[in-house]
Amino acid sequence: MGSHRRLAPSGFDRGSTAAVGLLSVAAALLGAVPATAAPHDDRRAEVDRLHTEAEQATEAYNKADARTDALREEVTTAQESIARQQERVNTMRDALGSLAGAQYRSGGIDPSLALLLSAEPDDYLDRASVLDRITTRQAGELRELQQAMRDLAQDRAEAARKLTELERGRKAVAAHKKTVERKLAKARALLAALPDDERTAYQRGSRSGREDLTALAGAAAPASGRAGAAFAAARSALGKPYVWGANGPSGFDCSGLTQWSYAQAGVGIPRTSQAQTGAGRHVSLAEARPGDLVAYRDDASHIGMYAGNGQVIHAPHPGAPVRYDPVGMMPISSITRV
Repeated sequence: MGSHRRLAPSGFDRGSTAAVGLLSVAAALLGAVPATAAPHDDRRAEVDRLHTEAEQATEAYNKADARTDALREEVTTAQESIARQQERVNTMRDALGSLAGAQYRSGGIDPSLALLLSAEPDDYLDRASVLDRITTRQAGELRELQQAMRDLAQDRAEAARKLTELERGRKAVAAHKKTVERKLAKARALLAALPDDERTAYQRGSRSGREDLTALAGAAAPASGRAGAAFAAARSALGKPYVWGANGPSGFDCSGLTQWSYAQAGVGIPRTSQAQTGAGRHVSLAEARPGDLVAYRDDASHIGMYAGNGQVIHAPHPGAPVRYDPVGMMPISSITRV
């Protein structure tokens, strides 16, 4: 896609694209739907543009989905911790209740200490006068109970906040999904409306013509063993379909392919193309070697893997399988060596 474009200067000094809030990204993307269809002569360019916007929305979807999964795990962990803390608080309260009851019966404690055994002992604990009527050991235990209950309350509040964020994340994921589906549906409709000869010309122009390559003669060696293993994995995916939101093994979006390839080498890298640009150190195009990650556009919304000989392996867009394309097919924003 976009193989006719000039290679733009690389923006290696920009580093990783800053992460943006899920809801603000959703709002921006949802507002990006074109109001009218392009004229007949520009329909192929319109299809390219829709594919680009769909890919940007796909990356936002992947980011929201990954954050939602992480939050779900955090919430589960927090709920398990809260249950353990509640059990500890109950045990401490029971122990203090037994001690206070015994002392009360012997006349050794103020009857108002019974308030400490209520569901809300904090107000009572704030009254320092009670500490004059009980032993130093009891005072320490009461302070420990007070701190445990405060910790429990804080953890419950944090869990509630994460649950709220999780719900917002679910809504953002759903919004991104609708955005992608709408743009891809419009791209398919535009392609279907093209005359047969124009549709054939577009499909021919969107292919690199080198899908049958299994090796690149004269290509430099990978920079490391893990880069070589990732490159081999990416080559094994040649011909697999582009599937938005997928990270293998039967289909891929652009960052899904690179993440999966490095996973086969035993290396974990982030899910989105923007985050993947920060998965290693940046190198220049002149230094690029097979296995390096090549990010495109100012927002790093597309990514592929350098294959040597001025080529990349990437998952281009719906309808185009994983394939080789010229490294300069789009403006490069960074090249990352993992």
